[in-house]
Amino acid sequence: MKLNFPNILSFFVSLLTPLALIGLALRILLTPIYFTVEYNMPYFPADEYGFTKEDRLQWAPYAVKYLVNSADISYLGDLKFADGSPLYGERELSHMADVKRVVQGSLITWYIALAILLILALLAWKGNWLPQYLAGLHRGGWWMIGLAVTLGLIAGAGILLNPDIFWTFFSWFHSLFFEGDSWLFYYSDTLIRLFPIRFWQDAFLAAAVIALGGGLGLAFGIKPKL
Repeated sequence: MKLNFPNILSFFVSLLTPLALIGLALRILLTPIYFTVEYNMPYFPADEYGFTKEDRLQWAPYAVKYLVNSADISYLGDLKFADGSPLYGERELSHMADVKRVVQGSLITWYIALAILLILALLAWKGNWLPQYLAGLHRGGWWMIGLAVTLGLIAGAGILLNPDIFWTFFSWFHSLFFEGDSWLFYYSDTLIRLFPIRFWQDAFLAAAVIALGGGLGLAFGIKPKL
């Protein structure tokens, strides 16, 4: 039985498509756009320990920039409040170093997925199997719609129905990347004051919306002709 490599590569394109769209959503969330909009939402919870919106807008950029730059943990470890006390404790710094490894690994995966999709597009154009390539994007768009809707329902249910729904998912998500309870902190810790659970509920929801938009564009914007 002769293998049909264009069709095999088409399914590979479908697998890479959700990775590319989720990576795009992650990269957008790692810009000032997301936390600036989030902090200005009227429903965003106030910090009972005293951070104002301006304080959050002052300190949050450092955490986000650290995740995408090449600096070591001293980038955050050297930050201090006006009274000279450190902004982050040792446990928080250790966790942020772990988060950076996960984030940068995810971004590298995204870059690789985009590069492979581009290479496959060129090969498809040169090898006269562009319809199969477009069919792969179309199929991948539908797969992304399914994933995005699932993610959106989990985040939305946690916001509208029961916070425990999202917390269960959030805990499971962290268990995939971090050991034990290294990601749990006191409400008085800076990381929680800057990024409370509502921040993450909305982040997952925003990621779902961005990825859903890309999936819809591919699923309905491409009409493959095989």
